Amino acid sequence: MKNILVILTHPSIETSTINAALFNSALSISHVTTVDLYKEYSDFKIDTVKEQQRLLAHDVIIFVFPTYWYSTPALLKEWQDSVLEYGFAYGSTGDKLHGKPLICVTSTGSDITSYRNKDTNELMIRDLLLPIERMAEDTGLNFVEPLVLYGARTAVEENRLQPHVDEFVRLLNSYKCI
Repeated sequence: MKNILVILTHPSIETSTINAALFNSALSISHVTTVDLYKEYSDFKIDTVKEQQRLLAHDVIIFVFPTYWYSTPALLKEWQDSVLEYGFAYGSTGDKLHGKPLICVTSTGSDITSYRNKDTNELMIRDLLLPIERMAEDTGLNFVEPLVLYGARTAVEENRLQPHVDEFVRLLNSYKCI
């Protein structure tokens, strides 16, 4: 069984519908460890050693966050800057994360049409996640296709939240038998 680390980065989870539902669905799964970065590090002072130990203790890393203004919440970037140090995550001896899957689970307030390239009609979300994908490449993590809920503002009214949560739980459980 693969141990999964779910890292939630949402600055106001108490007002979240989507990310709170995703995070809460992971709480009762035995092979999943959940971390709420804003709860633990509201002062943005990351405990680097603690976070590195968490990474070492898990086989799969999942970032759960809302996409704000076409980017991640600030604390996720701060976490990357603090935790993914030279000699640990990259560099000649920085191989501690090699081969571990990294999955981004994100939501957008706007619907999918706001994330389509007007010229090609291709989705832009991979472009927006390119910094994370490149970070994964540089640290030896295996970047996995992201799970995205577009139009989160209307997901409840349109009955799209529960199917998305169910898909997330399936994703978490897919690593149970590997």
